[in-house]
Amino acid sequence: MSQVLASRTTPRWTTGLGGLLLQRLFQAGLVAWMVGTLTFVLTRSLPGDMAYRIAAGRYGHDMVNTSAAEAVRAELALDQPALGAYFGWLWDLLQFNLGRSLVSGEPVLAELWHQLGHSLGLATMAVLLSLLLGPPLGLIAGLKPNGWLDRVSEVAASVLRALPPFAVGLLLILIFSVSLGWLPAAGHGRSAHGVLPALTLALALAAISSRVARNAMADVSQSAYYAFSRTKGLGERQSFLRHGMRNAAVPVIAYLGVQFVYLIEGVVVVETLFAWPGIGHALVHAIVARDVPMVQGTALVMGLMFVVLNTVVDLLCHWLDPRRRSA
Repeated sequence: MSQVLASRTTPRWTTGLGGLLLQRLFQAGLVAWMVGTLTFVLTRSLPGDMAYRIAAGRYGHDMVNTSAAEAVRAELALDQPALGAYFGWLWDLLQFNLGRSLVSGEPVLAELWHQLGHSLGLATMAVLLSLLLGPPLGLIAGLKPNGWLDRVSEVAASVLRALPPFAVGLLLILIFSVSLGWLPAAGHGRSAHGVLPALTLALALAAISSRVARNAMADVSQSAYYAFSRTKGLGERQSFLRHGMRNAAVPVIAYLGVQFVYLIEGVVVVETLFAWPGIGHALVHAIVARDVPMVQGTALVMGLMFVVLNTVVDLLCHWLDPRRRSA
């Protein structure tokens, strides 16, 4: 009786979508603090003179001397204690101020906003390509487990998942740019420039999603409710559309949250390989130039992207699975 009363007096938002969103909001704040602190410590721990690196990023390596480095050190107050600089950054973060780039002098948020658009466009193309390649192949293979298509797709998925992104990208450049001359090897400006980097990311994503879809479809096809749909007279196509596809889609979408980790990591490598002007490319240049605010802002945005994308995945699973809504 007390449990029933407690369930009635407990607000619904604490156990439903409101509770999920509050949990993700707390996670976003924790990620922001941990990522910012870690990047600050790692950047300050890099060997070499930070003022010299920043001056080289501003004026070029050939134009840097000791006086230029000392001028940068005095301008940016790089000789102040690291603890004071950290608490200053933390106070700015609480005010949603990511500071200014030490190299360009522009606001970090403005630069990230421009670069984030390119990265989101590349990530969207990669996810769409992976969904077109991976899940359909996995669903077909799951209808006939241990068939020839299942075995071939398993080998292909294992090979693609084992190769690092830069190796897949180089292989695609050799085939489609160097040998066939169909697509540009690198750059930005035309839609054709985004095909190879998006395909590089999509192949590894499709390799995982195809196996997840295969296992999910194999479980669904062997379930009692799927067998009953065939017994009551539904054809294979109708059983698949009514009872198979939606139930198999839940684990595929749920696993997208794990795939987004690879996507965010792969963006850094792929954008650098294909000279794509996105947030990953900017992160590499900021690390080389010791642009601490830019490094912190870029890593912070990438960490928050992971939280936001996982929240979207949770909401999609909540919408697809009626058992979660009833719970």
